[in-house]
Amino acid sequence: MSHAYRTGLTRRRALGGALGAVTALAAAPVSVAAPGAPAAGGIRRVPLDGAVNVRDIGGYRARGHGRVRYGAVYRADALCDLSDADVARLGGLRLSEVVDLRVPFEVRTDGADRLPSGLAVTSRAVSDGGQYEQLTAAIGSKDPVVQREVLGDGRAAAGMRATYRMFVTDADNRARFGATLRDVACGRPVALLYHCTSGKDRTGWLTYVTLRLLGVSERDAEADYLASNTFRAAHDARVREGLRQAGLMREPELLIPVQEVRMEYLDAARGLVRREFGGLGRYVGEGLGVGRGVVGALRRRLLV
Repeated sequence: MSHAYRTGLTRRRALGGALGAVTALAAAPVSVAAPGAPAAGGIRRVPLDGAVNVRDIGGYRARGHGRVRYGAVYRADALCDLSDADVARLGGLRLSEVVDLRVPFEVRTDGADRLPSGLAVTSRAVSDGGQYEQLTAAIGSKDPVVQREVLGDGRAAAGMRATYRMFVTDADNRARFGATLRDVACGRPVALLYHCTSGKDRTGWLTYVTLRLLGVSERDAEADYLASNTFRAAHDARVREGLRQAGLMREPELLIPVQEVRMEYLDAARGLVRREFGGLGRYVGEGLGVGRGVVGALRRRLLV
């Protein structure tokens, strides 16, 4: 990666991004051995220059159904800062569809996806309740009092829990998750990738739901969700230090609850699923509008 590319990316993301603000990272291949995944394979990460949380959702054991197929579904963070080499690497994945779960403000702030020629983006904005925009404004203010008012004293974590509850309560969000599940189940017989900004919350919830529908154990689905912390940790620490050095934040550690995934966030959504729908099956069927036939097609396509 060139120095100019790295410097430009760092400046743009430090000033413009918040939830997804990142510095460039030349990612080396990483294999994280998730419980239940093949010992020799683990989580298959796609190493890219301009994104750090791109990975295959395959490899997990599915109760009574074998394993989740590799090479069919990928989850990712934003693809707006990919290098030319990254675009070529994506071309090798044989993707037929990319679903962008970011809201329009995120796309305007960080940029549109950079993709191989001929590959179109399906935009399905899943709302975060305005958290990204609020956080961007707080960082841009350079005011430590404003930033503490937004993020301090547990407010950052509370905002994340509220965002996860919107995955369950917001009808538009449910419709967009449901449409993406139908694409995974019934789309063209090649590969699909979905992503948000950091590849951990909207993307993490959708992957958790997908893996559970496939019969992957609770423990393994949780491990896949929490693996974002492993892939993002060093990268996010550099973001915090960059914001400090740029004079944008006096206390960049206030961002940690926003940068991380935590079981309390996942539990906020799961708790509402139980209370509002009685369980994941009814959430998927009634809430997302994904019927048993589609779930069956999902299993036939993704299980081997």
